[in-house]
Amino acid sequence: MALFVRQDENRSELQQRLATELQERARKKAKEAEQPDGVTDSAFIKGTKETTSLAWVWAIVAVLAFGVVIFLMIKAGN
Repeated sequence: MALFVRQDENRSELQQRLATELQERARKKAKEAEQPDGVTDSAFIKGTKETTSLAWVWAIVAVLAFGVVIFLMIKAGN
């Protein structure tokens, strides 16, 4: 069987202080983490257009064009 020793029992005083300091820095950094505000983060949408009511027509045209290409490929193979 192995002998288990807790990690902090083997730490020197300097290592213990450094570990504590790093933990506090990490906590402060986590608290100060910048949250998205929803205003400047959405600036990439500026200047774009909304989808029109005829979008479904373009979808049907695309499906039909794809179907014609597949049909022609099958016909060319025969």
